[in-house]
Amino acid sequence: MQPLPKIALAASDYPRLEKLARVAAQQGDATGIFLAGEIDRAKIIPDEASEVASVVTLGSWVTYWINWGVPSRTVQLVWPDECSQDPSRVSVLSPLGAALLGLREGDRMPYSVGGCLNLVTVQSVSQSGPNVVPLFRRGTTARPSSPGDDPGPTAA
Repeated sequence: MQPLPKIALAASDYPRLEKLARVAAQQGDATGIFLAGEIDRAKIIPDEASEVASVVTLGSWVTYWINWGVPSRTVQLVWPDECSQDPSRVSVLSPLGAALLGLREGDRMPYSVGGCLNLVTVQSVSQSGPNVVPLFRRGTTARPSSPGDDPGPTAA
């Protein structure tokens, strides 16, 4: 078996992650126990460090593939309460989410689902969505070019 990759956590995520993992582990949740162990071995880095951009953190978009030949997939790592039924979101309290947390491009991490050992490989990490287009560009505001362009409240 290969050694586990070094992982890092953003300082702002650490308190909530630690509490989430501790509570889940106390309830006997296997993923909570795994996550708590990962948090214990992680390097905590300041949010403003340039290194954060290349690390899978909460909110990151991650493209990965798994050892059993499934094509690569892109998901966002989120808190459990943000997961809902959206297949593009993976909870940090799921086996895959806990395994992805703190990894960098090229890292490989073993994790278990239903007694089956899997190996996830991170292909890429992004801190913004894969197809997200900003509604407004920085430094610009949406306002009429002249007072005559504003139809006012009667336009509806």
